[in-house]
Amino acid sequence: MRLDKFLKVSRIIKRRTLSKEIAEAQRVKVNGKVVKPSYKLKVGDEIEITFGRSILTVRVKELKPHVLKDEASELYEIVKEEKIEESF
Repeated sequence: MRLDKFLKVSRIIKRRTLSKEIAEAQRVKVNGKVVKPSYKLKVGDEIEITFGRSILTVRVKELKPHVLKDEASELYEIVKEEKIEESF
């Protein structure tokens, strides 16, 4: 499954166009490498997403083309959430 579609289906990012823009801005890494929105995900991949001042790392548990809202969080597990500190 494409990275941008997974981010939308899993509801990590609400809209597919937004997930595509974030990936194109090089703010998404899979297994430590910056990837394009068309990157083909596999079960077990670790996705690191930079949102402003925080970084979310999740591991793909399941790939499904469509899930109900209540089941979306079952597609991944949160590995790490961290805040980025600004230093002046």
